[in-house]
Amino acid sequence: MGRFARAVRAPDLMRMKRGGERIAMLTAYDFTMARLLDRAGIDVILVGDSLGMVILGHENTVPVTLDAMVHHTAAVSRAAARALVVADMPFLSCHAGTRDAVRGAGRLIRDGGAQAVKVEGGHPVLPVVQRLVEAGIPVMGHLGLTPQSVHQIGGFKKQARSRSEAQKLVESARALQAAGAFAIVLEAIPAHVAAEATAMLDIPTIGIGAGPHCDGQVLVSHDAFGLYDEFVPSFVKQYANLGSLMTAAAEDYVREVRNGEFPAARKPALSGSFPE
Repeated sequence: MGRFARAVRAPDLMRMKRGGERIAMLTAYDFTMARLLDRAGIDVILVGDSLGMVILGHENTVPVTLDAMVHHTAAVSRAAARALVVADMPFLSCHAGTRDAVRGAGRLIRDGGAQAVKVEGGHPVLPVVQRLVEAGIPVMGHLGLTPQSVHQIGGFKKQARSRSEAQKLVESARALQAAGAFAIVLEAIPAHVAAEATAMLDIPTIGIGAGPHCDGQVLVSHDAFGLYDEFVPSFVKQYANLGSLMTAAAEDYVREVRNGEFPAARKPALSGSFPE
């Protein structure tokens, strides 16, 4: 079970930052994947709206609904005995008012079984973050490349490249912490900007394409394990190529079925006798 004899929860991540322990986070969208990651000792499982791309086949995360997020979060939560389960608040779920946001986050916690939610954006979502925290719902922030804003920012591009953009990001990180966020994902930003934000914050940062100076790292499991090859970001390290292994195994199965090799022929039972 690693360094935690019990389930990991939001306050543990802040204690890990204070103790200098790095946080390991991966995505999962179903029971089987979540159970495997949990057994491996992962600290945080993110039920990301990236499922829109790697599970549902969309071009981006925008089409993912709250119902879909609840459905997949519930499957993951049933498998995670140790890891902290964080569920994404999907597109527009935080921008129609704090009442709707609380209801949506409440569904992810109550019906989905998550222990926290993740909210994309900076100053525009601060009232939502504060209200969710007041309602007893732990909130993880998300700054830098925010995939739900893909149409606004013109694609999956690196963010905070200019000094003014970097300053704005650091200010947003400070504001999210003040609003009550317990951690912040920093995606696709220069390493020195992530280092500045990490050093300034009391809460942990989780990097994805943001360099080595964050308090933890997160990857989309389908990228890390070679299960999704439509688009793989340059910062991803592929720890296995399970997609090729599965394709080869399926090809073996197809060949054996077509050649009559599977199932293997069995010696027929004696006439009139049946196995007990």
